[in-house]
Amino acid sequence: MRQPNILYIMSDDHAANAISCYGSRLAAAFQTPNIDRIANEGACLSNFFCTNAICTPARANIMTGQYGHINGVRTLDDAWRPAGSPNLAAELQGAGYDTALFGKWHLHCGARALTAIRTLQRGTAAP
Repeated sequence: MRQPNILYIMSDDHAANAISCYGSRLAAAFQTPNIDRIANEGACLSNFFCTNAICTPARANIMTGQYGHINGVRTLDDAWRPAGSPNLAAELQGAGYDTALFGKWHLHCGARALTAIRTLQRGTAAP
C-alpha cells in the first residue's frame, strides 16, 4: 500500500471559527475556500488541543510532542534545541517521507539547524 501524502499547515491566529470548513457562525463572513477544499479532499480535525497557545512554544510542542517544560521552549524568546530531542520531521523522514518547511519558523534555532527540514529561501532549496 502506498503511503498517503501529508500536508500540515500551521498558520498563526486561525481559530477554528475563522476557517469556514468548521461551519461556525462566522463561516459566511470569513470564507476560506482553499483551506476548505483541502479539508474536503483530505482530513479536517475536529477534536484537538494545544498545550501552549503562543507561537514559538506551540511550534516546539508540535515538533517534539513534548510540553514546554520538557522541551525548554516556554516563551516567545526561548530557542528550541533540536539535538537529542524528538523531531516530527525526522520521524517522518525515517518513515520514508520527504519533509520541507515553507514560511515562518520562529523556533530561534534556524531551520538549517535541523537536518530533517529543508527550507526554501528566495526560490532555492537550502541544504
